[in-house]
Amino acid sequence: MVGRVGPHSGDPNGEVPAVTTSKEPDAASGDPTATDTRVWHAGGLAPMPIRKLPDAPPSVHLLGPTVFLVALGVGMGESYMWPRLVLLFGPEIRWLFLIGVTLQAFVLLEMARYAMATGESIFTGAARVFKPIMWFFFTIAILIYIWPGHLSAGASAFEQATGVPWQVTATIGMLLVGTLFTLAKVIYDLVEKILGLLIGLLVVGTAIIASLVGNWDDLSSTIAGMFAFGFIPAEAHTAEWFPIIVGSIAFAGPSGMQQMWYTLHLRESGAGMGAHVPKVRGLARAGVEEERSATGFMFDTDDPEELAKWKGWRRWVTFDAILLFWGITMLVTISFTVLARAAARQNPAVVDELRNGEREAALLAMSDSFGSVGLPVLGTVFLLFIALIGLNATLGLFDSFARGQSDMAYTFIPATRKFGMSRLYGYFLWFVIAFGILILWGGPADGPEAILDVLAFLSAFAMGAYCIVLLLVNNRMLPKPIRPKWWTNAIIGFGAVFYLGALFYSLAVFGALPD
Repeated sequence: MVGRVGPHSGDPNGEVPAVTTSKEPDAASGDPTATDTRVWHAGGLAPMPIRKLPDAPPSVHLLGPTVFLVALGVGMGESYMWPRLVLLFGPEIRWLFLIGVTLQAFVLLEMARYAMATGESIFTGAARVFKPIMWFFFTIAILIYIWPGHLSAGASAFEQATGVPWQVTATIGMLLVGTLFTLAKVIYDLVEKILGLLIGLLVVGTAIIASLVGNWDDLSSTIAGMFAFGFIPAEAHTAEWFPIIVGSIAFAGPSGMQQMWYTLHLRESGAGMGAHVPKVRGLARAGVEEERSATGFMFDTDDPEELAKWKGWRRWVTFDAILLFWGITMLVTISFTVLARAAARQNPAVVDELRNGEREAALLAMSDSFGSVGLPVLGTVFLLFIALIGLNATLGLFDSFARGQSDMAYTFIPATRKFGMSRLYGYFLWFVIAFGILILWGGPADGPEAILDVLAFLSAFAMGAYCIVLLLVNNRMLPKPIRPKWWTNAIIGFGAVFYLGALFYSLAVFGALPD
């Protein structure tokens, strides 16, 4: 709760000495403008000024910042990695997907808690706990997300459909994404519109495809497989496949640091206290950038009216987490699993091809299955659809990477502020594009599927780490009335054990990264 004591005078609840709260003395005078002079102290960074929390929008809505997570969450993991596992091990392996996506929904809600209460990213929240934690994620982002796995896998599908080499298509795709974001007036608005359109195509398209090629047995076995808790076939418990299962768990929904970047999208959309923070513009319009504060803001948690508005924002984001994120992700992946089941029935040889290391066999089998419903051209349409998914995920990933790195650089490297947030965003965007093009033409010889497997495995480490950070930030940096409940903390703690446990078990038992 926002206390009525002097700066740095200690925690008013007497529980967390490292966190202090304060209002300037005139806050108690009854002057309504005094809210502008009060602050919330949290951690070792500058305190956050107290501002009014905007009114929450209606809980039920069509699209919000969660569209970014949906776009990233129903990418190559759902269309490529999980169908491959289903073909190899059967639909019973999907209980791991159910746990992964459900965990991600809770992570979404907890990431939103800090971002909507402060207008700060989770990276700044981590720095308030211990600044090296923020630099850890700054480094991890570069190590993981400079690998163009999603776009490469999508381009590979495009090559199967058209014969155009995947490196050429992926390079053109990256340059297209860079040009689009450079010219955008306000980047968030543009990305939200594009991803909203692509997600609509994705949901409708996969449902139509699945209904054409699958049957009721495929659907019932897919749904039943989600509840086969504990099913791990012997073949999956090997150095060849267990690391890939770990990566696929990480790719159940948004992977790696995508949930952390979601806090930036919430801020850009004006959710909660994000309404007090300016938006990022495209590089071509960086000259008209608005002045921004080095810190976020806090609302008065002593005020019942402000707490009532906060509950409205929590209802708003809960709708996003349950219906939009969990529901759409589950619907799309069920469609792809039905398609994989139909492909295995029509082409039993695909399982042996996957065991022999032919990673692209799953996509080709699903393409053949779709083409078998009447028109062979539909197989080509399916591959083009997969290419679209790769481009869709890349749009979200490149934007998120540039947004996260520029936010951390601008906030914690004072020398970079002379460039402004928008220019920093553009520099990081073109950095990841330039590196990606170098990897495409001189990277791993095994091609796009190998890049995607490595990217997925590394993501599990980032996800276990951010669960720990979430616990620290939300329980130490927020006023007590808006901190998470004990059972929410228990779920996030389970997430940390789940991701890190699976990853370190893979390393300890098999000593293996994906081949």
